[in-house]
Amino acid sequence: MESELQEINLKPPKQPDPIPDDRPLLKSVTTIFASDTDELEKKFAAYVRRDVYGTMGRGELPTKEKVLLGVALVTLVPVRVVAAMTILLLYYLICKFCTLCSVPNREDEQEDYAHMVGWRRIVVVQCGKALARLMLFILGFYWIRHSYRVENPTSNEENKVKPEEMGRPGVIISNHVSYLDILYHTSCSFPSFVAKRSVAKLPLVGLISKCLGCIYVQRESKTSDFKGVSAVVTERIREAHRNTSAPVMMLFPEGTTTNGEYLLPFKSGGFLANAPVLPVILNYHYQRFSPAWDSISGVRHVIFLLCQFVNYMEVTELPTYYPSQQEKDNPKLYANNVRTLMASEGNMILSDIGLAEKRIYQAALNGLFSQC
Repeated sequence: MESELQEINLKPPKQPDPIPDDRPLLKSVTTIFASDTDELEKKFAAYVRRDVYGTMGRGELPTKEKVLLGVALVTLVPVRVVAAMTILLLYYLICKFCTLCSVPNREDEQEDYAHMVGWRRIVVVQCGKALARLMLFILGFYWIRHSYRVENPTSNEENKVKPEEMGRPGVIISNHVSYLDILYHTSCSFPSFVAKRSVAKLPLVGLISKCLGCIYVQRESKTSDFKGVSAVVTERIREAHRNTSAPVMMLFPEGTTTNGEYLLPFKSGGFLANAPVLPVILNYHYQRFSPAWDSISGVRHVIFLLCQFVNYMEVTELPTYYPSQQEKDNPKLYANNVRTLMASEGNMILSDIGLAEKRIYQAALNGLFSQC
């Protein structure tokens, strides 16, 4: 038996004759690229671009679109760049003047001017709101449509709060679609954001972020420093809820941007304070270029945005969400309930992927484009 098996193993199986492939190599690579891209888009649907510029903004454009881009690059873009830089420099000078002879608040390795009082605070806030809205206007957001939901999101008796528990929300919770979200919220409520620590060192923007009262965090850090920042955020939310003169916090609990059609899982850090939250939904409508900053590079996104004459934004503000006792005891439940409500009101699809998957998707697309 062993000798028979050895004889069988010594004889390699007969291979079928190779089928000649007369297809051009370029066509073969394109076919593979298309099939791989389709598979990636199904898996990472929250980050897929669906505008005329295609995947990562590198799609093949029709002749008309190329002509429009060319005209905008030499006419519209220079005007917008000069106007935007002028506004940025002007607001920096305003912040510089208002912070002269003023000592910043230094606590828990943070530094900000958010607790300025008197005329300094009024000038910084009011000028910040006006100039942020003007910046959006320059970028093509001439009209921003607002809608407000009046129904109570916690309709059952268990979730109804007592009158003494009522108060202003300590934090604004918003979906995250683009860096333009920050400009809108600044123009509307001038809140404090959570930003990367490197932002504080940027020219012009660094001082402006300190006047906003940004809380700086090392994004990749999972050490005690990260836990300390979480405690600072929680305390600031509680302070904003108790004190109407304190700056309200603004959080994007998804942790990254999407294409606006999906809502990622919420991080529970913004719900640890047990304070009421104000859910706000941002939606960018488009015909040619999507303002969503999902899988496209920052430079390419800015150029295409500046080339688009009109951009559209729709904002839906939900009623203040007051947590039930059960939600106060379980911040993850609180976060998930707010997320479910926002997805329902904003017609968004709940997704279970996050920042790690986004990086995998971008790396995979870069790999595919490098093969072409």
